[in-house]
Amino acid sequence: MPDTYMTLKEVAELLKISERSVYRLAKDGKLPGFKPGGGAWRFRRSDVEAWVDDQIAAGRAGGEDRGEA
Repeated sequence: MPDTYMTLKEVAELLKISERSVYRLAKDGKLPGFKPGGGAWRFRRSDVEAWVDDQIAAGRAGGEDRGEA
């Protein structure tokens, strides 16, 4: 199945965060995205999903899901 490309707004809606937060994450290189021809940000859905999985794994490794404070 071909990969789906998402806009900044679509990623914000998927992640339930603000567009500004998505923009900052992408601009800082934390969320994988690209700007074709210098235009608006685009994101591959599979990259966004992998990024979320990595964030969850990092949280678990840090003790967040084990009740440690």
